[in-house]
Amino acid sequence: MTTYTFDDVAVVMGTYNEEEAIEHVLTDIDRVTDGRAAVVCVDGSSDRTAAVARDHGARVIEQEPQGYGVAVREAVLAPDRPVVVTTDCDDTYPMERLPDFLDAINEGYDVVSGDRLSKGAKTMPMFNRLGNQAFALGASLLVGRRLHDTTTGMRAYRKAVIDEVTWTENTGLSAELLLRPVMRGYRVKELEIDYSERRGETTLDPLSGGAEIAGSIVRVAAEERLRQLSSNESGASSRSA
Repeated sequence: MTTYTFDDVAVVMGTYNEEEAIEHVLTDIDRVTDGRAAVVCVDGSSDRTAAVARDHGARVIEQEPQGYGVAVREAVLAPDRPVVVTTDCDDTYPMERLPDFLDAINEGYDVVSGDRLSKGAKTMPMFNRLGNQAFALGASLLVGRRLHDTTTGMRAYRKAVIDEVTWTENTGLSAELLLRPVMRGYRVKELEIDYSERRGETTLDPLSGGAEIAGSIVRVAAEERLRQLSSNESGASSRSA
């Protein structure tokens, strides 16, 4: 089995008016990976976010603002490295844990998902924290496996998984990026991580965004169940022919 290093890793993110935070995130990535990981930002900002990212050596793909999922979907598909790590650009996620995520990929996992909630996520607003806990419980019931954090922005993926799945969601893409691999039988591991207070202001409305995420979880789970049923029926037909 191939052993990956940070030379094989791309760290990707969607960015929107995160001038205040992104320098800290990129500096941490550079420090932890010794400058070896590639960084891709898909940006629709009206401030200096893109300029700051370029100054720190990131590849910036500019596009019109179309929502979280559109930007992140472009970001995860863009790299040509075999390991892709997603993160947010608001300095909430611990880049010092990147070696642990890479270690888990090297252990054979296809997706490694950062679990903010099991450690409390005390810096997260209570309404958001309760909502994310509810999303995780609901998703667990739908997929038949206990998941602790379905909306985290920090994950590592084998690029092959990213390329083999069609991603459809926008605001709910973070949940989709976990649920489809889980329901398709990929090896998925959750890692408990700390979660810091964000720099800058959030642009996501918790009520409308929460409703979209909940809808995405139900829709993705239903689509994957139908896919499994169709596959089982096709297999049964082939055996009886």
